Amino acid sequence: MTVETGGATMVAPSDSELIQLLTPEGELVDHPKYPLSDVDIRGLYRDMVLVRRVDTEAISLQRQGELGIWASLLGQEAAQVGSARALSPKDMAFPSYREHGVAWCRGLDPVRLLELFRGVSNGGWSPEEYKFHLYTIVIGDQTLHATGYAMGIKRDSAEDEAVIVYFGDGATSQGDVSEAFSWASVFHAPVVFFCQNNQYAISAPQERQSPIPLYQRSRGFGFPGVRVDGNDVLACYEVTRQALRAAREGQGPTLIEAFTYRMGAHTTTDDPTRYRLASELEAWRLRDPIERVRAYLARSGQATSAFFEEVEAEAAKLAAHVRESCRALPDPPPMDVFDHVYTSANSILDAERAQYAEYLDSFEPAGLRQQESEVAR
Repeated sequence: MTVETGGATMVAPSDSELIQLLTPEGELVDHPKYPLSDVDIRGLYRDMVLVRRVDTEAISLQRQGELGIWASLLGQEAAQVGSARALSPKDMAFPSYREHGVAWCRGLDPVRLLELFRGVSNGGWSPEEYKFHLYTIVIGDQTLHATGYAMGIKRDSAEDEAVIVYFGDGATSQGDVSEAFSWASVFHAPVVFFCQNNQYAISAPQERQSPIPLYQRSRGFGFPGVRVDGNDVLACYEVTRQALRAAREGQGPTLIEAFTYRMGAHTTTDDPTRYRLASELEAWRLRDPIERVRAYLARSGQATSAFFEEVEAEAAKLAAHVRESCRALPDPPPMDVFDHVYTSANSILDAERAQYAEYLDSFEPAGLRQQESEVAR
């Protein structure tokens, strides 16, 4: 199938390439290599609904001036929730800056994410506590971080541990990703590279980045790649579960390309109507990852209207928590921006600190800023 975009022709993967267990109509499909295991489908549905509500609330908060920016995951809930729920408690996840669904599945309060986008923290959650690393803004960097972490696991002979790293199709054009592929392959590192191919690196379609399907890139580095329907939460779960198991058993890395679609903007500073057609978006709305699970649960009798109402009520409660907690976040003392930049004193930073302190004092009574800073500490 081909879809005409604003400047290129998007080629959808053939059925033979794409691993799918749940069709857009909500019907289960048998797959010989990826049989559906015992998984809580109702729980996966709940996760996706709650994550989407957090995303919607964050966009509203940004529009109201409460956040500086927000990177939406609309349309990518299945890829994130399915893969994240396949992780074991010991596995480490390395995100980029859009993995809000993975953060949710690792137990992170969404408000901690909003701290970063509000500019009141550096995203200071404990990676080891949640087994979820800090967000990475530099495109592709996290693939090297994850590979190094996985090499450490192998060197320490740690058992039952693996690493997953998330990145987008745009990041595959970065040299860091190719370097990570090379190191992971040569050292047989227990890492799963999870590429969410939402088909646009901001405005550049995938066809302008790679002449071949992204999952085939791994062949040149000597490890397997697979393409999964990124809007199918069950397929994402099973494919990731098997890849992680292979990594833990010493079989080395795997590249998973989750073929999905970013239904919203790249970030709240982006206008996607400038580079893609409305008809393309409407076609992908019919493949909505949440609606297909809802259809399956209703058709199979595994969930009643009461269940769906309970989930929606929980989502509304979570949205209120996010809204109220975001607005209540205290602003850090302005001078804190100079803390934790270097491990020791630096003459240039000291000069900048003094200059900025003088600038702030020009707006306030002498000494008041310093007193407020000390009280805040």
